[in-house]
Amino acid sequence: MHITTQLAHLGVGRDPRTGSISTPIYQCATFAHPALGESTGYDYSRSGNPTRQALEEAIAQLEGGVRGFAFSSGMAAITSILLLLQKGDHLVVTEDLYGGTYRLLEQIFNRFDLSATYVDTSDLGQVEKAIKSNTRAILVESPTNPLLKVADLAAIGELAKSRSVLYIVDNTFMTPYLQKPLDFGADIVIHSATKYLGGHNDVVAGLVVVKDPELADKVYFLQNGAGAILGPQDSWLIIRGLKTLGLRLDRQQANSLTIARWLEEHPQVEKVYYPGLPNHPGHKLLSQQAKGFGGMISFTVKEAALVEQVLAKVKLIPFAESLGGVETLITFPAKQTHCDIPPETRARLGVCDCLLRLSVGIEHPEDLIADLEQALD
Repeated sequence: MHITTQLAHLGVGRDPRTGSISTPIYQCATFAHPALGESTGYDYSRSGNPTRQALEEAIAQLEGGVRGFAFSSGMAAITSILLLLQKGDHLVVTEDLYGGTYRLLEQIFNRFDLSATYVDTSDLGQVEKAIKSNTRAILVESPTNPLLKVADLAAIGELAKSRSVLYIVDNTFMTPYLQKPLDFGADIVIHSATKYLGGHNDVVAGLVVVKDPELADKVYFLQNGAGAILGPQDSWLIIRGLKTLGLRLDRQQANSLTIARWLEEHPQVEKVYYPGLPNHPGHKLLSQQAKGFGGMISFTVKEAALVEQVLAKVKLIPFAESLGGVETLITFPAKQTHCDIPPETRARLGVCDCLLRLSVGIEHPEDLIADLEQALD
């Protein structure tokens, strides 16, 4: 079936007793045993819940993996995956990545002797050069946050396989509707399901999909043992959000291209980062490994004072963190999502005091452009 059909039918038919079209919310902590030594398949909701299982099976199907796992947030998902590693292990990580992931590695996991080297993962040579004898994983965001660089997923997959290194891809920006990293050699895919998968800025969640059954067993052990699971109500909200993922992304991408082209022509805008533009360095590669270019745009204005002006003057577009919802949001990465990255590193990467990021929603593009125009005036 086409992925849009799969999305629309997620969870349908899971309650044959009543015929409920919507997946029921099993809001319970524990389950009764039929008899001593017997189980219904569910014992305790940390170990397994029918609503959460419906979501986990859905995301595994959509990404093409053997098993999915739902966590209480995107950061809980990444934390649980990093627990696969051991003391003294090393990772190669995308340098232009979400600041929360950087904070997790540099301020939490480094206390347990887990180290990371940050490189431009759009340059395969840098990735290869950064691999050490104790490297156990490569963690890639593509496109990156917030500068939207594109990594060659298949080439990194071949490199990881040749070095027997775990290959992890954060697919939050693209979702399985547009990009399936497991098809390019990834072992694990991670999502902040708070974003496009939920799609309505009303739930916080993280999802993981694993390619190999043996590795999936290890991830399940960590999910159950550490306990950072997603509750049934939130699992149901993500299932509901997924049903319209294709419709939302189609509109968000169309809006993004229209707005990116308009921003390119604006006299107050210095540079536009959107992989859907033919002049973007990753345009050709992303068109080969994905079915679209996503709904994220970053752009720099010509002077820092304009940032404060835009954020104060926007009326329709909220100045807020997060992304992927039906509402367009504007963010100032240097002071919000990436504030934990050292200033000198931000400056080197281009996450400067003139950079703004748009998560483009499903509104009419003319209204969004009008709001940006009056804010930049």
